[in-house]
Amino acid sequence: MCDLTAWSRNLRLSADGEGIVAWAGAVPVRMLADRTGLTGGLSQVLFRRGFDPVHDRGRVLADVATAIACGARDIVDVEALRAQGEVFGPVASDTTARRCLEEIGGRARTAIARVRAAARAHVWQQLPGGLPEATFAGGMCQPGMVVLRIDGSLVQSHSKKQRAAPTFKKSYGHHPLGCWVDNTEELASLLLRPGNAGSNTATDLIAVLHEAIAQVPKPYRRRLLVTSDGAGASHALINWLHRQNHAADRTVEYSVGFDVDADVRAAVGRLPADRWTPGLDNTTGAVRGDIDVAEITDLLAERLSRTGWPTTMRVIVRRTRLAPGEQPTLFQLDGYKYSCFVTNTGPGLSVQLLDARHRAHARVEDRVRTAKDTGLGHLPSKSWTVNLAWCHAITIAVDLLAWLKLLGCPDIPTLNRAEPATLRYRLLHVPARLVRRARIRWLPSRQPGARLDRQPGPCVARR
Repeated sequence: MCDLTAWSRNLRLSADGEGIVAWAGAVPVRMLADRTGLTGGLSQVLFRRGFDPVHDRGRVLADVATAIACGARDIVDVEALRAQGEVFGPVASDTTARRCLEEIGGRARTAIARVRAAARAHVWQQLPGGLPEATFAGGMCQPGMVVLRIDGSLVQSHSKKQRAAPTFKKSYGHHPLGCWVDNTEELASLLLRPGNAGSNTATDLIAVLHEAIAQVPKPYRRRLLVTSDGAGASHALINWLHRQNHAADRTVEYSVGFDVDADVRAAVGRLPADRWTPGLDNTTGAVRGDIDVAEITDLLAERLSRTGWPTTMRVIVRRTRLAPGEQPTLFQLDGYKYSCFVTNTGPGLSVQLLDARHRAHARVEDRVRTAKDTGLGHLPSKSWTVNLAWCHAITIAVDLLAWLKLLGCPDIPTLNRAEPATLRYRLLHVPARLVRRARIRWLPSRQPGARLDRQPGPCVARR
C-alpha cells in the first residue's frame, strides 16, 4: 500500500530564512508603473506646495495599486510590500497609505486621469503586435475599432459606510459604474456611486463615457464603438453618442439595448416571416437554429420620428426559442422570447453580424467579475473620500495587470489571457531569493509548472 505521508518524512520547515521574497512577481508590476511614467506623473499631480511628506504621494498610490493587483483587499495589505524592504525600498505603512488616500480622494480625479491617459498612450505605442482587435462571431472584427463596454455592478457593504444605501436588488452597499476597453481589458474609467443610484442614469453613463473616451489615445479615437445593455437606452445617452460624430477626429458607433415595449411588439407582429434571418453563434460564428434576427426600423419609423430619436438609429430585434420547461410570459405565447437593441452602424455589416457583435457585450460581465477580484469587491473604509481614492487605485491596478499581459506575456498562452487569480498563482505570488552579484540585485524564481530540467541561469543563488 502506498505511504501517503512519505512526502514529508525528510522535510523540515523553518522561519529563519534570509533574503526570501514572497511576492517576486510584484516587482514587474511595480516596475511597469515606474517605467511607463505612471508613478512619476502621479507624483507631480499629487504634489502640494509647502508639504514635504516622508512618503511621496504618487509613490504611495502606485504601491497601493500594485498591492491591489497582487490581491490586496484592504489598505493594510500594503504591508506585504513594506515587509520586503530589501527589494522595494521604503514603503508607506497602512496608516500612511490611508492618510494618503484621504488626501487624494475627491480632489485629484481629473489630474490622475490625465496621468493614466499619458501612460496608456506610451504603452499602446510599445505593443509588439499593435493594438489587439476586438473580435466577435468566431474571429470577425472591424479593423482599427476601439470598443468601450460600459456596465454597473453592486458592491455589498456589511457595515455602515458613507453613501451606502439599499440597492435595486434588495442588498445594501454601493453601485459603481465602469467602462472597459474590450481590446485590451483595461478599465478606462470607474465612477463610485451610492447604492441607490439608478442603472439608467444618463448623466452618470455620459460622465463615465466622457472620461473613457479621453483615456483612448488620440490616434486610436478615429473609430470607437460603445456598447451597453438596456440600461443605456435613453434619449439623453443616444443623443450624446450621436453628437460625438460631429467631431472631426472621430466616429462613434453604438450598440445599446432597447426596451421591448408595446410598439416593438406590435412591429414584430407585423414583420413578414421571410424577414427573419438565422442568428450566428458569438463564439464560432456558425449559424444557430434557435436564434433569429431582423431589422424593424422601417416598421417603427413613425414612432421613432415622433419621439425624436436620431434618424441614423437602426432597431434590431432578436427572437430566441424558449428552452424546454421554460415558462413563457404573457408576451411569449408563440414560443419565443424577444430582445432588442439599437445601433447607428451602417449597412456595411449584416443584421446577423450586428446581432453577434452586440451579444459580445456579455464579455463585460467577466470584466466586472475580475475587477471585483482586483479590489472592487470590497471598499475598505467607512469614508467616502478614501473609497473614491481606492477606486482610482483599482483602475490603475487593472491597467497594470492588462499591461503585464500585453507587454510581458504576449507569447505565453497560459498567461496572456489569464484572469487575475491565475496570474497571481502562476506569476505574481511566486517566491524568490534575493541575490547580490556584481553590484546587481537578482531575484531568480521559477514559474509553477515550468520545466525542471533546464540549466540554471547565471543569477541562481550559490551557497
